[in-house]
Amino acid sequence: MNGKDSSLARAEELLKQLSIEEKLHQLTAQMVFDIDEEYENRRDHLCGSYRNPGHFMHRDGKISTPGEVTRRINRDVEISMEKQPHAIPPLEHGETLHGAQWGMASIFPQPIGLASTFNPELVKEVGDVIGKETAAVGVHQALAPVVNIARDVRWGRTIETFGEDPKLSSDMGVAITRGLEENGVIATPKHFVDNYADGGRDSNYSTHSEIELREVYLKPFEACFKEGHAHGVMASYNSLFNGLPSHANPWLLTKVLRDEWGFDGIVVSDYGGVDGVAGAHGIAKDLPEAFALCLKSGLDVTLASLDYKTAKEAWDRGLVTEEDIDRPVLRILKRKFELGLFDKPFSDPDEADRIVRCDAHKAIALKSARESLVLLENDGILPLDKSKIRKLGIFGPGADVYPTGRNYSGPFGHLWEAPDARTPLEYFRRFADGIEIVTGKDSDIPSLASACDAVLYFTTVVEGEGLDRSDLKLPSYRTAASEDEAAVIVDKATHTVEVDQEASVLALAKANPNTVVVLMNGAPVDMTAWKDSARAILEAWYPGEAGAEAVADALWGKYNPGGKLPVSWPKNVGQLPLFYACKPSGRGYRYENNDGKPLYPFGYGISYTTFSLENPSVKKAENGWTVSLDVANTGNFDGDEVIQVYLKAKHTKVVRPLKELVAYKRVFVSKNGKTGVNISIPESVTSYYDSDVVFGNHGGEFALLVGTSAENTPFELPL
Repeated sequence: MNGKDSSLARAEELLKQLSIEEKLHQLTAQMVFDIDEEYENRRDHLCGSYRNPGHFMHRDGKISTPGEVTRRINRDVEISMEKQPHAIPPLEHGETLHGAQWGMASIFPQPIGLASTFNPELVKEVGDVIGKETAAVGVHQALAPVVNIARDVRWGRTIETFGEDPKLSSDMGVAITRGLEENGVIATPKHFVDNYADGGRDSNYSTHSEIELREVYLKPFEACFKEGHAHGVMASYNSLFNGLPSHANPWLLTKVLRDEWGFDGIVVSDYGGVDGVAGAHGIAKDLPEAFALCLKSGLDVTLASLDYKTAKEAWDRGLVTEEDIDRPVLRILKRKFELGLFDKPFSDPDEADRIVRCDAHKAIALKSARESLVLLENDGILPLDKSKIRKLGIFGPGADVYPTGRNYSGPFGHLWEAPDARTPLEYFRRFADGIEIVTGKDSDIPSLASACDAVLYFTTVVEGEGLDRSDLKLPSYRTAASEDEAAVIVDKATHTVEVDQEASVLALAKANPNTVVVLMNGAPVDMTAWKDSARAILEAWYPGEAGAEAVADALWGKYNPGGKLPVSWPKNVGQLPLFYACKPSGRGYRYENNDGKPLYPFGYGISYTTFSLENPSVKKAENGWTVSLDVANTGNFDGDEVIQVYLKAKHTKVVRPLKELVAYKRVFVSKNGKTGVNISIPESVTSYYDSDVVFGNHGGEFALLVGTSAENTPFELPL
């Protein structure tokens, strides 16, 4: 009997022994905020899942070590097993958006930055670290990755995504998923599915048809299950085309997820998602009825909101049968056995202290930060020449904060920090090599900047969960995040911008023509007012704990930026939604006042060097095709280029996108060097859904477009 069969047999045997009360408790979860002497009295130790207490331990200036977090979680598990009639261990869960969020674990670029690396192998290394540091303290379910497709960057949660493209998002999602699952942590891709609506409005109803959901928005989830082997998924707050909320949608949670894809893991609610079936959506009359609808539709666990009393009332009123309850409980027990929680329920505090933020993990944080950087503009000022700079000006609200972003960074009530981490300003001061660093308030720019040999401006943006934007301009004076329930996780309530950043950039450029803007943000901004005033613009996103070093390395030329944009960058908000893989228009794509094209296309990013693509060809392979070409570095710096291959289709049975990314490869080429590149293209790229929503090879003519962005594909190779 193999491990999975054994786990199932053990789960089936245990299920027979459980009372209905024990079973219902396995379907519920709890989150307790204050970790104090009364914590254990407030904890319902019969629940099947808990928000791990490590997330709430760091308060009032105190930072708990990984070992301390581990001991607190071990105690949680110990008491729970003691109180459980059958000693069932709880499943401790938490966030891992770009680092384990139980405390001050390693922190990497926000996902939008990870996507900019176009390097799934590197992102797999990131996922592996996150998985190790999550499991080290005893957390065995991660509410990540976010694989929603972001095609309207007004959505505040664009920062959490891997961008607009299904292929890129799938690859990045699979990489993170594997890193978690291979380390004994349930990956839980979210939010299933299509978690925002027109206007970038978070959690609003989906306007997409079944075909569009299948073509675009479901693809990364399917990849996470089939290729990444995720054993969890989180339902989204919104409703879908069939008029049902995702939490109570049997088409989504049973037909597609389990019957078609063969998913055998557990489906969890988003916090308050079951409540919304009765509240926001008004489908159910009350919470017990909402619980019953969700359970029958395919939901397994109600995370941290719906209590046991509601589940018990649904049972007492006959809204659910024992068969309805046994089905999800068996899945939960089976997964707990597979994770080894019954046999080894506790984690080693000393091991946690040893591995969390170890040197190897910090090295991956730096590598991922470097590769996430995207150079948008440069008239030759970069890299900065240290021999010509005696005074360097550093200004802006993003200059003296850790470049992690407020979104899912650090634990509740305490921003992420570490004694060896540096803000950009601190890093430049520490490693100035005799260069005088000049800094001050934005109001001091006119008096300070003119005496500098070059000046840097670091921006910031108020964004994240519950922070959708109707204006893409850099936030200005008195722009602040308002406090709501999402502040529990993202700690956005105190994030305030107190300067007019656009005015500051213009003032800086007026005072000193050698102005470089470093963008710290999670989604594109409208640069109309100031773009032409800056000599260079570096998109750093929020590059994580090693971000300051990575940015400094890029500005000084120690590292050559090679990242590419995972989203189409609009000229202004009026172009949104905007994405490259649109379907043909009967009239055109322009507006009355612009050509409709993005300011920067998907896949765009320049370098300190130049590249030439040569000798492209395509050959039939066993299960697809192989694209071959040479990449020559024709400039004076070593650097990376990302070769991108798009599919173009015509004469198909239904309308297809103008182009779709089907493959890519990031390659390093030494200055004046040349390297050969082979890229595999799977045969499945020519299959699509027909008008009857049947996926298959329905015919057509296809060609591969090869280039370095969605709008720079000079080579067309017929298939």
